[in-house]
Amino acid sequence: RSGKLTPSQVAKNIIAVLEDCNKSTPPLRAIVQWDQEQIMLMAEASTARYRNKCTLSYLDGIPVCLKEEFKVVPYHHRVGTVYLGTEPETEDATVAKKLREAGAIIIGVSNMHELGTGTTGCNPNRYHKIPRNPYKPNHFTGGSSSGSAAAVAAGLCPVAIGTDGGGSVRIPASFCGVVGLKGTFGRISCHGSLPLSYSTVSAGPICTSVADAAIVYSILAEPDPLYPYGLKQPKATLSGMCASDLKGLKLGVDWTFFEACDAEVLSICEKAVEHLQSLGASIVEVSLPEMEEVRVAHVICILSEMRDFLQPDFNKHFQEMNLETRANLALASQFTALDYITANRQRTRSMRFLREIFTTVNCILTPAVPCTAPRIFESDLLTGSSNMTFAVRSMRFMQLANFTGIPGLVVPVGYSTAGLPISFQVMAKWWDEAVLLRIGSKLEQFRYQTKKPSIYYDILA
Repeated sequence: RSGKLTPSQVAKNIIAVLEDCNKSTPPLRAIVQWDQEQIMLMAEASTARYRNKCTLSYLDGIPVCLKEEFKVVPYHHRVGTVYLGTEPETEDATVAKKLREAGAIIIGVSNMHELGTGTTGCNPNRYHKIPRNPYKPNHFTGGSSSGSAAAVAAGLCPVAIGTDGGGSVRIPASFCGVVGLKGTFGRISCHGSLPLSYSTVSAGPICTSVADAAIVYSILAEPDPLYPYGLKQPKATLSGMCASDLKGLKLGVDWTFFEACDAEVLSICEKAVEHLQSLGASIVEVSLPEMEEVRVAHVICILSEMRDFLQPDFNKHFQEMNLETRANLALASQFTALDYITANRQRTRSMRFLREIFTTVNCILTPAVPCTAPRIFESDLLTGSSNMTFAVRSMRFMQLANFTGIPGLVVPVGYSTAGLPISFQVMAKWWDEAVLLRIGSKLEQFRYQTKKPSIYYDILA
């Protein structure tokens, strides 16, 4: 607004950075498709609006990227594969349209785990390659919204949009030390994204701060006639976000569940709970029942739905898929209709348990991921990586929200001795993202320092 800097200047810096970061060793591989002309057109239009004092929203002129799972004109809708999106897109997904209407500058589409089938972000195919964690380039970003988190952490843009069916926004945000919000199921439209798992996936922003996440949430969260799951949602608010303390809030912790993580993660996350308590919140011990059943049922639901949707791809493009994708889809084909029905009965039970728990507490607190980002090995670059033990472990604190549709927010709270980010998660009842953002902004104060990633670009310089 001051005119010291224009969106066009920022856009030129970003284009220079996009050229540079894919030439670096190793290449960052956060943004996999971008177009200089498109970026400059949006930036120039925004510059004119600032000049004429008629900006469209808080996001006017702000650089954003979207996960390749969303349709974004004029890019290829490849969804992390080599065989989808053979022609450029002619129609935007709803979130892309909303961002354009808000005046945001879409700098391109971001890398992702092939078809969203993993939590590392490892995608060795020729169009994607493996995105690098800006904190330690020889470590994974987490997945499946891998490029989105890497782009925000490396400073390419303060906002990226991802999707989350098993932690796919929150795991990479945690591993890359940025904020990730998975909205309530149906809260943000997924129209125009590949419907890989229709009962577990929510869209959400990955941002540099909780305030940024709140701004993006307030612009994207509303009913979309093209997306029936969110039509009956209550109006999105940011109430209480600026309250000076957390008095009156009851935060639930199931300590047995909470403590199943690495010692370094646990020690920082326990201190974060104390910090929230010091701001007036009361910590209430709760019991999250049947979490092992939730874990299994979530996997059955997400994999069965993906296998169903990708049946033609599995038959026709099997040879073009990454080895890990083939293995996961082959595993999924072993589930029966009976498994799927039983899993959905579990969902009904778990939602009922949560409804009761949320009559006594406002939120449930957990670490975000039980460990820090894993290392990339030479072989991963060639053949990819498949580690079921890691996949299951990385989703430990994520699955409840995907399975039952409640919203979850992850906020970085510290670093391991090796310098990798550690994050904390807050979950709330359906449609109550406002309380997550309120608690999240207080969690940010707990992090006494923000370390600069080793790959970092200052696009305002």
